[in-house]
Amino acid sequence: MLRLRPFTPCHWCLGMPSTAMVTRILFVCLGNICRSPMAEGVFRRVAEKEGLSDRFEIDSAGLGDWHIGQPPDHRAQRAARSRGIDISGQQARLVEPEDFERFDLLLVMDRSNYADLKAMAPAHGRAKIGLLLDYAPHVRTKDVPDPFFGGTEGFNQALDLIEAAARGLLASLVTQETPPAKHGP
Repeated sequence: MLRLRPFTPCHWCLGMPSTAMVTRILFVCLGNICRSPMAEGVFRRVAEKEGLSDRFEIDSAGLGDWHIGQPPDHRAQRAARSRGIDISGQQARLVEPEDFERFDLLLVMDRSNYADLKAMAPAHGRAKIGLLLDYAPHVRTKDVPDPFFGGTEGFNQALDLIEAAARGLLASLVTQETPPAKHGP
């Protein structure tokens, strides 16, 4: 089990509304029925196990419109369920222009998704766009392979990578250094 230090509000966020301390994360893949719903479910579970679920707003979206409104692929649901994660209540949606302002982090599943999302991003959006697997450098790949056209093993492999990255992401967010104090007016 991941060992994290307990969350304590930093000096610059004390007295701010509680919503100011929430980190908003959007997981993004191509169709929003395989990898990104699994990432949403895995990260939600990892945060819950550490008692930190109230610190995050978590969602997922896709770059293509083929599956809008549909639940995750049945194979993704089965693979997630085998690990105690229920993603059946999710529905596929597209990345929207508002997502670049609403979320703090937009984490993509592969370098192709990264290039496509960067091309969509407004010049001055507040969201940081990154690769999910940057939070799992020990896995020696930057891409979560798309399991859609494969079999069950592809979904399990994707989940293995996503779980490693989710633990690294949570550890990174919880242990980030406090921003330096401002001096002067």
